[in-house]
Amino acid sequence: MPTTVSTKQHPHDDAPDTTAAFARLAGLPEGPERRALRDDLIRLWLPMAERIAVRFRGRGENLEDLYQVAALGLVKAVDHYDPDRGRVFEAYAVPTITGEIKRHFRDHMWTLHVPRRVQDLRNRVRQADKDLAQTTSGRAPTVAEIAAHAQLTEDEVRTGMEALDCFSALSLDAEIPGTDGYALTDALGDPDPGYDTVVDRVAVAPRLRELPERERTILYLRFFQGMTQSRIADQLGISQMHVSRLLSGCCRRLREEIAADPG
Repeated sequence: MPTTVSTKQHPHDDAPDTTAAFARLAGLPEGPERRALRDDLIRLWLPMAERIAVRFRGRGENLEDLYQVAALGLVKAVDHYDPDRGRVFEAYAVPTITGEIKRHFRDHMWTLHVPRRVQDLRNRVRQADKDLAQTTSGRAPTVAEIAAHAQLTEDEVRTGMEALDCFSALSLDAEIPGTDGYALTDALGDPDPGYDTVVDRVAVAPRLRELPERERTILYLRFFQGMTQSRIADQLGISQMHVSRLLSGCCRRLREEIAADPG
């Protein structure tokens, strides 16, 4: 049976009149006829979905991708619409499609993870700034003006303004505005080897106290006084070879004990 859908236009817009088609769709069982009618309804309402997508252009997403997301929202609206609830399809589809696009931005377009509440603040601040820009004679609206217009506190406005910078990230090689070629990467510090030294000293201190006095003395003269093995041997009255063996054995034992310590 061929599927036909009325395209009678409402007087207030170009939306197709699909009331009868949706009522028929709700009564059809799964099968080729139902799928064909569903596809016809999606094609008829696709221009509306694309108009909704156009409202979100210029926010960092390709328009073709926005069309795809809006089409997905339209498919969901067609599949879940219940004509028996008394609401016309357009009133159900518009928020469904808009919500799908907003979820796309929230889930895929933010470089940094931003809580939903902060994203909402960002959108309200952004819209208020756009509205006020037409009435502030060329200057940027103040935080207080945005707060009053958006019915937010000034702290909420500042949070929303900070979130404006979280939508995308700059390269570390990007030049910082107002500088002469100074990049973000120039502001990064290098690893400080001093921290490793502190950790090593804390770990080895109790083991050093447990060593025999002569071995502690040899370690002190070698690593803290900078004496050679020959000078240490002369000072202690032993051979340089003996000093070398004591140093090697002592250091090996300390490394093994520290490595075996589960702490």
